[in-house]
Amino acid sequence: MTINPGAAEFPHRQIAAQLRARIHRGDWAPGERLPSIPALATQFGVAKQTVQRTIDQLRIEGLLITRPGSGTFVRGTKRRMNRLSRGRYGAERGYHAELAARYRQHLMQVGVMPCPADVAEGFGIDVGVPLLVRRHLVRTGDAPVEVGASWFRPADVRGTSIERPDVFDRPLYQEVEAELGRRYTSAKDQVSARLPTREEAELLQIRPDTPVLVLLHIAYDAEHRPIEVAQAAWPGPMTSLTEEYKIPAVRAGLPSDEPDLALG
Repeated sequence: MTINPGAAEFPHRQIAAQLRARIHRGDWAPGERLPSIPALATQFGVAKQTVQRTIDQLRIEGLLITRPGSGTFVRGTKRRMNRLSRGRYGAERGYHAELAARYRQHLMQVGVMPCPADVAEGFGIDVGVPLLVRRHLVRTGDAPVEVGASWFRPADVRGTSIERPDVFDRPLYQEVEAELGRRYTSAKDQVSARLPTREEAELLQIRPDTPVLVLLHIAYDAEHRPIEVAQAAWPGPMTSLTEEYKIPAVRAGLPSDEPDLALG
């Protein structure tokens, strides 16, 4: 592994390109530890600060994760967020054994807290109104991949299992339907990007300047009343959104909404 001192590309970017290629090639498997910064500096013939800049860049990209006192490790492959939140309900509204095998959800908190602005907007209430929240962290292997929270009106869940710190053996929405007697019939997803809060960065083990993808999920009953407003944050560089859909065919006899384009 070498760098070209005469190249226009900065040394830390040259090193990043080589390490990135090796990770994609599988020379280092997910979870495998990289050589130490002094060892990499010796291999490339550069200062330790140059290698540190390389590591920082690859951490921002989501390829590496640093564990204090242990070293720097390959983070793993991207988590595909297929069909936004629809996967949580399933085609048959059943329990997802495959997802449960790959992802482990850890319940972190259950209690009443003032709601943030996006949750308040989802419920159509004022910011800061106390709501019941269930906060969780999702891991795959040793890597944290999601920080999330589900919010409910306290009056809706009072006296039910939803307000207790119980871990359920079925998806949360199924527990809510059984306890509240209200069926989830429609939902709305809103995805945005921002920098993480300090807590999110710590829980997801990412740098504070690594963007996160944020989902706001609003679930409604048959009367279009919000049952649950859920939030989720994922490390942006390690998350991809995938949406598959059919494109309607042109119906004969109907005018086209698009102007004709001359192709040369």
